[in-house]
Amino acid sequence: MKSNVFKNLQRKARNWKKWSALAIVSVVFSSATWADILNVAVASNFASLMPSIVKGFEAQTSHKVRVSYGSSGKIYAQIRHGAPFDVFLSADQDKPNRLIAESLAVRDSQFTYAQGQLALFAPRLTDESNTPKQIVMSQKFNKLAIANPKLAPYGAAAEQVIRALVQNGSLTEQIQTKLVTGENINQTYQYVVSGNAELGFVALSQVTNQPSNTVWKVPTRLYSPIKQDAVIVESSRHLDAAKQFTDYLKAPSVKEVIEAHGYLSP
Repeated sequence: MKSNVFKNLQRKARNWKKWSALAIVSVVFSSATWADILNVAVASNFASLMPSIVKGFEAQTSHKVRVSYGSSGKIYAQIRHGAPFDVFLSADQDKPNRLIAESLAVRDSQFTYAQGQLALFAPRLTDESNTPKQIVMSQKFNKLAIANPKLAPYGAAAEQVIRALVQNGSLTEQIQTKLVTGENINQTYQYVVSGNAELGFVALSQVTNQPSNTVWKVPTRLYSPIKQDAVIVESSRHLDAAKQFTDYLKAPSVKEVIEAHGYLSP
C-alpha cells in the first residue's frame, strides 16, 4: 500500500515538472512574440517630436520603435518598392491617399495627426527695420532655401507663398534663380543654419525656439493647409502593434505635445 502511494506521488511530481516546464516555455514564447519592433517612417518635419513620442509609447507598451526619416515623396516611393515599414507619418494627405488607392495601406487606418505651419527663417539678415517677409519682397538676398516641391509638402506651400507675396511673373522668375532646394525640410533648415542660404521656408516646428525677429510665421491663408496624415502599411507584420501606435498618436496628451511644437490641431 505504501509502495503504491509512493509511486503515485512520484508520478504526480513528474507530471507537475512537465507541465511547469511547458508553462515556462509558453510564457517565454508569448513574451517574445508579443513585444514587437515597429518600423515607423516619418516625414522630416516631424523629427523633433518623435523621440519623446516614441519614449512615451515604449514606456506604455512592451513594443520598440525604429524610426526612419525622409521626404514624404521618397518614403512613399520606398513603400511602393516594398520597404518594410509598419506605419507611415506623412507630411500631407496625398501620399497616404495614394497608398490606400493602390492597396498598399490599410484602408480604415488613415487619420490626420497634425496640421503643419510654414515659417520664413532669416537668422542673419533681419534687424528692426527688416522682417523676413520684407527681405523676400525686396529680394535683398542671394539664396533662399525651400524644400523640393515635388517631394515635400512644405516646399509646395513655399512656392504658393512666393507667388502670393510677389504677384509679379517676372519677379517670381528672378526669385526662382535664387532658390536652393533641399530634398526634405530638415535639409532645407540646415541650408539656412549653415549659411548656404541666408533665409528659407521651413516648418514652424523647427524654429519655435528662435528669436522672434528672425522668424515670420506665414499666414495660413497664403498656402493650402498642410494636413499631415498617418496610415498603417498593408504589408506590416505587426498590425496589432501598429494600431496601438496610431491610437497612441490620438491621445490627448500626445496632441498637447504636438500643438506645443508649432502644429495646429487636426
